[in-house]
Amino acid sequence: MNANGFLQGLQGLQGLQSLHSLRGLCSLCGTGSSGGNTKQTQPALGDNIRSSGRAVLTALALSVFASVAQAAIIEVREGDRIQDAVNRAAPGDEILVYPGLYSETVYVDKDDITLRGVVEGDNWPHLDGKKQLNDAILYSGNGFSVEWFKITHYKGNAIMGQAGNNFSIRNNWVIDSGVYGIFPEFGENGLIENNILSGIEDAAIYVGMSDYIDVRNNQVFDNVAGIEIENSRHVLVEGNLAKNNTGGILVFITPGLPIKSSYDAIIRRNFVIDNNTPNFGIPGSLVSQIPAGSGIIVMSGDEVIIEDNVITGNNNAGIIITSQDFVTEIATDTGSDPNPDAVQIRDNVMFNNGASPEGEMKLLMLTKFSTTGPDILAYQGATAAERGSCISRRNAYRTHGVDDWADCDSPTIRANDAIAGREPSDSTRALATKMLPEPAAPRVINDDASGAEIVYQGICAGCHAYNVRLIGPPTLAIQAQYGEDAGSIAAYIANPEKKRPDFPTMPPQDHLSEPMRQLVAEYMLALTN
Repeated sequence: MNANGFLQGLQGLQGLQSLHSLRGLCSLCGTGSSGGNTKQTQPALGDNIRSSGRAVLTALALSVFASVAQAAIIEVREGDRIQDAVNRAAPGDEILVYPGLYSETVYVDKDDITLRGVVEGDNWPHLDGKKQLNDAILYSGNGFSVEWFKITHYKGNAIMGQAGNNFSIRNNWVIDSGVYGIFPEFGENGLIENNILSGIEDAAIYVGMSDYIDVRNNQVFDNVAGIEIENSRHVLVEGNLAKNNTGGILVFITPGLPIKSSYDAIIRRNFVIDNNTPNFGIPGSLVSQIPAGSGIIVMSGDEVIIEDNVITGNNNAGIIITSQDFVTEIATDTGSDPNPDAVQIRDNVMFNNGASPEGEMKLLMLTKFSTTGPDILAYQGATAAERGSCISRRNAYRTHGVDDWADCDSPTIRANDAIAGREPSDSTRALATKMLPEPAAPRVINDDASGAEIVYQGICAGCHAYNVRLIGPPTLAIQAQYGEDAGSIAAYIANPEKKRPDFPTMPPQDHLSEPMRQLVAEYMLALTN
């Protein structure tokens, strides 16, 4: 895809947003912002795919960063190293990266750093891993902002957050960059907005163990998972286009992670279209078990509201609400509830879903003497009335398993809404953001046991759950392999090599200090579920 194709894609999404207006699914759009100090030569990406509440949201996003008036500006041009500029930068500084090819891994461990690309016409600052480097941008600092980069051909992650709070990831273009595209792990109060991602073998946007996050107006296509919200709380997923993925939007509780819950997620005003791409995830990984043709999947997540979306052309099913039993061979976690509770499905536009179900879905539909899948499926632990889920306009959809669900517009549900302080039958439309009104407290990582716990949660747990296979082997397997030999693990963290053919090579974490690597290794070996 060239730059013109990128911008055409944004214009296409603008047309889809217009469809929202025609259907009454979104409010009048406000004035957009490019995030401050952006050259006029840059395309007005935010203008093309903004939604209601933009002025408020932009103000919130900008409030989490240091005052620009006190910041120094460091310029990087082709032939320079971005990392050298980061090393020179002080908290509050802005690093401007001009068009050119940069092949490096950038690690930001300082607070309040802005990393901003300068786009001149069709020319972007281009981070290219050349299928040799693992990660493009890693950050552990608080108040980090990155925008206007083209990122291609990394093996691990395009942009990964490692326990940094108050982040903003906007206006980036990520293609064929490994396991995860945008991956904030164990962060609080963040914005992921106006990015385009394709060709990711796990999740294009992956929000892991994080709180108070907005995922707005992104385009994700040709990935295994478009947007995945895993073991996270207080998340708004709004105005995105999820098209031609294996699964469009996922809200999961994965067992074996330090954070045991996933709740208070709003999936609103998205276009979830034609997510029928065959699953090309890493064999044996959790995401590799997602069936193609899945629009939205809620697995074990609680208090999830799915409202005002356009969901069409997903061959397996439009919406699937299920327990952890939906994914085979997944270990249990006594600390987390495997069943989804209090899910609300409200006023979505759904058609042409379930045209060609596969696997277990196909067998399930045959028991109903049907060869097509449903718009909405409640399955396994999601069907019972006592789970507290509800659906509006159920007769407008083809459904299976929701007979015992309440009516979202019933007097009982309206009364429960009133008790909870929500508007009856219209519980999310007045909400502009899930981000905090003030910045979250900066996360401090010291070279001690408490710092090791944060590092494990912010880096290690994303690939090494305690007893569940994710991208890397479970922590339990690592404990069995190394016993009490923390030193060998610490050395391996800095300079990993491929040891097992059934797992990808681990990205090096040599940016961690030697004492911290040792502390993390000791923490991992002492960990219990």
